[in-house]
Amino acid sequence: MRLLILGGTWFLGRALGELALEAGWSVTTFNRGVSAADLPGVEAIRGDREQFDDLSRLAEHGPWDAVVDTIGFVPREVLAAATALAPAVRNYVFLSSVNVYTGWPSEPLNDTSPVFECPPDADVDFGAELGYAGQYGALKAGCERAVIETLGTDRAAILRPGVILGPNEYVGRLTWWLARAARGGELLAPGPLDRPIQPIDVRDVASFALRCASDGVVGSFNLGAPIGRATFADLIDACVAATGADSRPVWVDPEWLVERGVQQWTELPLWRTHEGVWKVDSSRAEHAGLRCRPLTQTVADTWAWMTDGGTAITGSGEAARAADHGLAADRERELLQEWNRRV
Repeated sequence: MRLLILGGTWFLGRALGELALEAGWSVTTFNRGVSAADLPGVEAIRGDREQFDDLSRLAEHGPWDAVVDTIGFVPREVLAAATALAPAVRNYVFLSSVNVYTGWPSEPLNDTSPVFECPPDADVDFGAELGYAGQYGALKAGCERAVIETLGTDRAAILRPGVILGPNEYVGRLTWWLARAARGGELLAPGPLDRPIQPIDVRDVASFALRCASDGVVGSFNLGAPIGRATFADLIDACVAATGADSRPVWVDPEWLVERGVQQWTELPLWRTHEGVWKVDSSRAEHAGLRCRPLTQTVADTWAWMTDGGTAITGSGEAARAADHGLAADRERELLQEWNRRV
């Protein structure tokens, strides 16, 4: 079978390409060739998705059994890609985001929860008044519309993952926690210990995307680990165990951290007090074949990658966000000293 990946050199695209090659697929990737090296064994086609002529030239290399768009962000560009590739592909898999839901992260969600309104031909400046997260979600919703309106509901799968972790991560979430655990000593951990968490391994997202591509699975699917299967304590304990360091978690009251201005989601990655952040129902995807490995395995494999020379990609956009994640050592020490005096 033949697979086209829009992207294919970074985090998810790379995992998808590796998995497809292992399964015996013929894999083509389409990207500008400026972010990372191509996977050995793929047919790499250079081009810019912002240029319709490049997309038309790409379509001439088809047909493919499926295309997986791992990097679409601007509806107008996704619409152009879907239009150019529609005659050359059988199935179209688009990687969206849980951010498309207007209720995330404030309330529990399922696949039928309301999403942002955004036209399928919107440009990158659409929804600027919504703030970063809202605009990102609205644009992704517009991308979904672009795919559905071009390919139809009988040829398109829309995947809405939450937080994706695993080897080759470049956003800096799990990698920061692992690096912090490796330093040892008292480690500030945001309570409560039993706060549910449901990140998904990048390889499990790739596996489900490939299933949709090969079996013609269509519809929209939330992708996340089962609700309540793991907790924040499980995450911290797994980081300590993987690194083998002498880190000692000190569980701090979340409201106390909020009062002191600790930035959720960034200074303490993956920590957020909002009700719905880790309550996204993925049962529809589970019924369609999604399988999620244990969080401990994701953590251990990511540490193995980090200690085997793995480094996060640096660059613009999402890749530039790694520097924004993590609590400065001096700041953590000051908070721990204050907390310890308090209790």
